[in-house]
Amino acid sequence: MDKSSTLTRAELGEAVHTAIGLSRAESSQLVETVLDKVSDALIAGENVKISSFGSFILRDKNRRIGRNPKTGEEVPIEPRRVLTFRPSQILRERINEGA
Repeated sequence: MDKSSTLTRAELGEAVHTAIGLSRAESSQLVETVLDKVSDALIAGENVKISSFGSFILRDKNRRIGRNPKTGEEVPIEPRRVLTFRPSQILRERINEGA
């Protein structure tokens, strides 16, 4: 995979098909089920930790005042929930090996 490409659901399904030998339809369904479970947990306000991979962490940000970079005008930024990803130490090391 080159640096500009993006891993897609279809490619994940194909990887499951190749590695495990499930049919392509079953592999795609397995990928969808895992992604749905992760999404449902995040929507419910739960953090998601995948061992040896990383954690998806939800954070609530308070209302604050921001500044329009073009005009310098102050604008209110409404409270919101943000999602961050923190890679595990194992994943960080693997990424840096390939750099």
